[in-house]
Amino acid sequence: MQDPYKILGVAKNATQDEIKKVYRKLARELHPDVNPGDTKIEERFKKVSSAYHLLGDPERRKKFDNGLIDADGRETGPFGRGGGGGQSRAGGGFGQNDPFGFSGSNPEDIFDEIFGKGGRGGRGGGFGGFGGERKPQKVKGPNISYELSLDFSEAIIGTTKRINLASGKSLEVRIPPGSENEQTLRLKGQGMAGMNGGEAGDALIKLHVHPDKTFRREGNDLHCELAITLAEAVLGGSIEVPTVNGKVNMKLPANANSGTKLRLRGKGAPYDRNTKHGDQYVHLTVKLPDERDDELIEFIRDWSEKHPYSTR
Repeated sequence: MQDPYKILGVAKNATQDEIKKVYRKLARELHPDVNPGDTKIEERFKKVSSAYHLLGDPERRKKFDNGLIDADGRETGPFGRGGGGGQSRAGGGFGQNDPFGFSGSNPEDIFDEIFGKGGRGGRGGGFGGFGGERKPQKVKGPNISYELSLDFSEAIIGTTKRINLASGKSLEVRIPPGSENEQTLRLKGQGMAGMNGGEAGDALIKLHVHPDKTFRREGNDLHCELAITLAEAVLGGSIEVPTVNGKVNMKLPANANSGTKLRLRGKGAPYDRNTKHGDQYVHLTVKLPDERDDELIEFIRDWSEKHPYSTR
């Protein structure tokens, strides 16, 4: 038998809860009643169940990890597989008289959870030693993943986008205000159809927000750079500032330097169901005229001689 850890797809340091969770998922997917007539899946189901029989019991798992029993649950000493093929006392005949790995209680308990009491029956009076008849169990359909691109402002303000689903249906999807890059939206019941009357899966829409030339986001706060003139920096006044909702007027204090950070309260991204908003921070940069101005140069030279100061 192959390494049971590899069969289940779990690490050797996985917890018992992790092993049980993986087995539940595989058992639901691979059970012969869900895949009638598929011999390959049925064979894999047997291997997965046998692997869980070994690893799902902490004592058997410990013996296997310590080399006291092999992957079939048989002792590895002189009376086990390596020394003459005798039946394992530690495994209770696991892997020989019980090829489906159901002699222990763990797989049965999990099947009771997944398929219901008495719901482990199979074709011809039972599968793997389980008897009884049952009605086909409802199985939820698989989810389907999609990706959707958004402009920065659309993510902050919120918008509606139309997407085409794999089913051929076209839907208007509401993008909530304050959505973030790589956030996933769930459309319940818009995935693949279920089996035996089970509910449909969901559509999972992963958002990709394009970077913006003006704004960057840090949590729920927005930041932008703003160039101001020399006169505005010295004198202050009222200036226009861009926000995701359009331009607003902001008071600029006199004697503002490059690197000064001003706050626009409540102009950031909405959160907490759109009842609260972050702030917007405006980072100032003093920009001189593009063309040489002899008058300005002469004035600065004269002024600096009369009013020297140090910045370093």
